[in-house]
Amino acid sequence: MTKVSVIGAGAWGTALAIVAEKGGNEVRLWTRQPAHAEAITRERSNSKYLPGISLSPAIRATSDLAEAAEADVLLLVAPAQHVRTTLTALHPYLDRRVPLVMCAKGVEQGSGRLMSEVMTEVAPNNPIAILSGPNFAREIAMGLPAAATLAAAEREVGAALVSTLGLPAFRPYYTDDIIGAQIGGAVKNVLAIACGIVSGGKLGENARAALITRGMAEILRLGEKLGARAETLMGLSGLGDLVLTCSSPASRNFSLGAALGQGDILGEILQQRSTVSEGVYTASALCRLADKFNIEMPICVAVNEILNGGVAVSSAVEELLARPFRDERLAGF
Repeated sequence: MTKVSVIGAGAWGTALAIVAEKGGNEVRLWTRQPAHAEAITRERSNSKYLPGISLSPAIRATSDLAEAAEADVLLLVAPAQHVRTTLTALHPYLDRRVPLVMCAKGVEQGSGRLMSEVMTEVAPNNPIAILSGPNFAREIAMGLPAAATLAAAEREVGAALVSTLGLPAFRPYYTDDIIGAQIGGAVKNVLAIACGIVSGGKLGENARAALITRGMAEILRLGEKLGARAETLMGLSGLGDLVLTCSSPASRNFSLGAALGQGDILGEILQQRSTVSEGVYTASALCRLADKFNIEMPICVAVNEILNGGVAVSSAVEELLARPFRDERLAGF
């Protein structure tokens, strides 16, 4: 039996704990709040983040990092902007042989680094992997069919992780393209905010389809610069995740954008939420990467201007629509 620890007891972490337990593994679910761990143990559910879903007694909740580190596999599901802090706290207890699987999607706001780069900086001796795809936590927890990309530089590590996490209804597909497996998941969060704005502002399905398509072009341009493979970006962790997140109000980023499109104020939206919308924090980091590599990412720039630049939604939309007409093969919206 493989010992799997999930670091982060939000909705996605809880869903992955359920997946791991169904695979016959011994599972620990770590939360930084002792009261939260006690509530999960007492109620056999995570009513705070994934209400209505029962948890097997085989999933053990804990707030003790040292206990959580005693595992054969560690799934890191802390929000992207907290990965460095969480992994730094975890590092003293780590066995260097234990694979670290990044399950958060984003770019570190301060440094502009991908999650794999943060992992390598903090825990340079551990094998690393990326799990990313078109996965809503509640559907995974309910056992509905889904697939994901699982990226690891070493095929042996990837094969072992696929065996540990794979189920008939949860199908990980292996790749060694660690960079490509991260880019789609990070950028799509920002693009989902844009699509939510389109929905909330009643700009029509044509506009949303155009945003998804031209947003995919932005993912491909960034991926090319960072060394990702196009087939990875067109797969589950790229196009698949983009389509899901840009099409459903169940997406936290889409619903946040919809509220902005309806005229709500960002600060008030965030105050009303207990969960993180990663695109809010990734937008500025992506814009810095675009400037660094001289890449045109006008949709991401427009979202960042709305979120962090004080630009009105209507003004950002007008600016996008006023861009010059281009050959579809070339850069630009």
